[in-house]
Amino acid sequence: YQAILCRIPVINPATGEGIATVVSSSSQLVEDTISEAQKAFDSGIWSKASPLSRSKVLSKLARLLEAKIPELARLETTQTGRTIREMNAQLGRLPEWLDYFAAVLRTHQAFVAPTQGQLLNYVERVPLGVVAQITPFNHPLLIAVKKIAPALAAGNSIVVKPSELAPLTVHKFIEMAQEAGVPPGVLSILPGGHQTGQDIVRNSLIRKVDITAGTSTGRQLGSVVGANLARYTAELGGKAPIIVFEDADLISAVNGVAFASFVASGQTCVSGTRILVHSSVYAEFMDKFLAKVKFIRDGMGDPLNPASTMGTVISLKHLDRIDAIVKRASATAKILTGGERLKQCVSTLDGFDFSKGSFYPPTVITGVSIEDELWQEEVFGPVVLVKQFENESEGIALANASKYGLGAGIWTLDVSKAHRVASSIQSGLCWINTHHRNDPSSPWGGMKESGIGRENGLEAFEAYTQSKSTIVNIASVEDTRKNDDWFASNDGLSRRYG
Repeated sequence: YQAILCRIPVINPATGEGIATVVSSSSQLVEDTISEAQKAFDSGIWSKASPLSRSKVLSKLARLLEAKIPELARLETTQTGRTIREMNAQLGRLPEWLDYFAAVLRTHQAFVAPTQGQLLNYVERVPLGVVAQITPFNHPLLIAVKKIAPALAAGNSIVVKPSELAPLTVHKFIEMAQEAGVPPGVLSILPGGHQTGQDIVRNSLIRKVDITAGTSTGRQLGSVVGANLARYTAELGGKAPIIVFEDADLISAVNGVAFASFVASGQTCVSGTRILVHSSVYAEFMDKFLAKVKFIRDGMGDPLNPASTMGTVISLKHLDRIDAIVKRASATAKILTGGERLKQCVSTLDGFDFSKGSFYPPTVITGVSIEDELWQEEVFGPVVLVKQFENESEGIALANASKYGLGAGIWTLDVSKAHRVASSIQSGLCWINTHHRNDPSSPWGGMKESGIGRENGLEAFEAYTQSKSTIVNIASVEDTRKNDDWFASNDGLSRRYG
């Protein structure tokens, strides 16, 4: 990838070595790229293309992506430090998003509104214009595809700013989109950091901004988007609770909680970070859970090793942040395992040297109060808090004791309780006896400070469109002359207004 020329180094977080450099987009390049995107939109080459034509391009792109999964998974592991097993599994599903929205294009229908009188009122969905997407480092290609697929299907022109920490797979995907038949100017990439994002969002030609980021960034960009009267979708922070009831199957619950907490090294907005366990099964759960955590820690190794259980966090800077938050925990906090970055040690799995990378072990902490920073703030790493509860109402109260509301999990074999508790949890996503399940048809987004709007499904497609009503007078010429001349001489006839 040496052909991608410099300014921003892309670092392998497992080794600390540079793997590529990318050009940071200047303010002028941002303006020129958005201007070209607007020209492409105005030309109608994509925005006015038939739904069938756009559908065929999306389907072709899905097949091109399918063929490149092994190569992209390896690249994703190299730039994020996540294990190759995770990347193969995650990226293997991405063609589904393109196929789903290709199918939406073939089946989505306009409708006729039941307007009074001799009028035909048909309502269509039309594209917005130029839309901007700002994507994160934790799931670089997954989140980009989740956003790009509905935006392309709807007929928009798109500019994407991937995270400067992990931009390479998005570059490759946009090259594939051009090969599949997406016209020039319709899908563009603008690499860069904070300033590039600001330049994109401030541009008055941008009609929608779609971001995945932390809540503070979401607030900051949202104020700019609002000033431009543009649309806004923001998937922001999370602090997902997982409630384990006394009647849960504990083996399944332990496996599910471990997956929720430590997949992606805890760097997902729906990571299980606050584990709430009924007091009657707390001891048994903890014995099993800590054994599972030990298995994960002992299985850490080279992220490119298919047997490795958990990879790195994204950077040394982020590693320092996680370490500092854990060390600031209140005096009542008790670290049961983990809690120290991996330095001067090698993997027992494969001998991989952890000392040069951004490795942090799975960490379990008890004794944290709900006022503590560890409870309230998103750590975005493999750090979980475990707390006991006595009854259903206390479990729900603890689960909702957060400013965030993106994901939550419930483990119980009581179906009635599962639905009852799910309805009381303040989160946009709630899993019962599973976690982190996702589908292109299923809306994804948060409540409270976890964001605005939804990804996935018809809701995402419609969020990248706007309705247009066309009202046609189907009355005869004679009736029109008789009934629609508002300024006719006073003939005593009642005429319609509106």
